[in-house]
Amino acid sequence: MAATLHDVARLAGVSIKTVSNVINDYPHVRAETRERVEHAIVELGYTPNLTARNLRSGRTGAIALAIPDLSLSYFAELAAAVIAAAEDAGAVVLVEQTDGDRDREIELLKSPRLKLTDGLIFSPLGMSQEDVAFLDVPYPLVVLGERIFDGPADHVTMRNVEAARAATEYLIAGGRRRIAVVGAHEGELVGSAALRMQGYREALDAAGIPFDPEIIGYTTLWHRSNGATTMRALLDRGAEFDAVFGFNDTLALGAMRVLQESGRRVPDDVAVIGYDDLDEAQYSIPSLTTVHPGQDWIARTAVASLLERIAGNGEASPPRLMLADYRIVERESAPPAAATR
Repeated sequence: MAATLHDVARLAGVSIKTVSNVINDYPHVRAETRERVEHAIVELGYTPNLTARNLRSGRTGAIALAIPDLSLSYFAELAAAVIAAAEDAGAVVLVEQTDGDRDREIELLKSPRLKLTDGLIFSPLGMSQEDVAFLDVPYPLVVLGERIFDGPADHVTMRNVEAARAATEYLIAGGRRRIAVVGAHEGELVGSAALRMQGYREALDAAGIPFDPEIIGYTTLWHRSNGATTMRALLDRGAEFDAVFGFNDTLALGAMRVLQESGRRVPDDVAVIGYDDLDEAQYSIPSLTTVHPGQDWIARTAVASLLERIAGNGEASPPRLMLADYRIVERESAPPAAATR
């Protein structure tokens, strides 16, 4: 039979209360007593009843992560980074997939399943700024992404405008003047695509390059197939360009495949840059130049912020906006050599 709290107390020669104080790391326990109890725990192979401990503390030791789509490499890597950061802090992660559907995202925020966790890291995709009131929830919440700003919860996100401007400036510095976009969202005002388009246009304006809507490739989803389809549409209508900015790496990889199939050389004829610095970007042929947007920092900061809010036991403090740093990762699809031609 499994050892009990009584067994540990009997072997250590202390009270059950003292054993409980040691297990819960109560500070006012003599070192000699703590050592006896710990030896007894090891000798008996005693495992504390975590359910009972959680009931007493009001915490579960688990956090939830809600993301749109695990089949997208970015969100898969983000989930892995969040899980690793949570494990380092002694927490476990329950992952929810929303498919980027607004109704599912709103339903999740009210779901009784969240009672199994101490808080939520939430990356909405279907919701928009008009839905900000739904983020006013009675549990600790950290928001990721670019769909909702100025909400009632901590927000950890990227510097989308600045990073997209830097990516475009990198191509311009390499002598590229006809920079096509793959991944724009028609009519979008808030979101990753809108912010990256803003950065793209700011870079063109600063360089005195006219904006040309004929080389803007619109799509809905950001999968490889969308990048390929969008690039085929640009080529079919005779668009002329010497560089491509894929609004994420998967779009850029799909577009680059179609460019190569059409006989265009990357980067000699067309330079290509992506966004996200996915692991697979370094293994494509040619390897993909891209923006590293700080996703590991985002994961660690989101976990740390959520655990801080959980430990605060509901103490109110103003919501915080935390922005990750970014950098250009130079590889073969738009190398430094191309930037000096």
